[in-house]
Amino acid sequence: MFASETRHDVFQGNAVPLRRKVLTLLAEEDMSIAAICEQLPVSRTAVTKHLAILPDAGLLKSRKVGRETIYTLQSRKLMEIRDWLTYFDRFWDDRLSSLKEYVEGDGS
Repeated sequence: MFASETRHDVFQGNAVPLRRKVLTLLAEEDMSIAAICEQLPVSRTAVTKHLAILPDAGLLKSRKVGRETIYTLQSRKLMEIRDWLTYFDRFWDDRLSSLKEYVEGDGS
């Protein structure tokens, strides 16, 4: 039996608060793992583990600069989350309209 390759999607990439923090940091500027680790209250090993998932989800790209690896946010992939959430806007608009009618009405 062949081992299947683990693939992560954009939702799995964003599922953990630490990974969301890394994405937020990289939205400001490209960073090395050392620079990322300086901003987070976890070990380099933990950051490395999470950084391995983000490129797999299409959220990061990395490039070698000398001995360092520099990480760059791939924000276009985040549009999948926006598009998915936008689909549910209709649901929330209907719910809020119903609540507004109830509050402004006689309550019956």
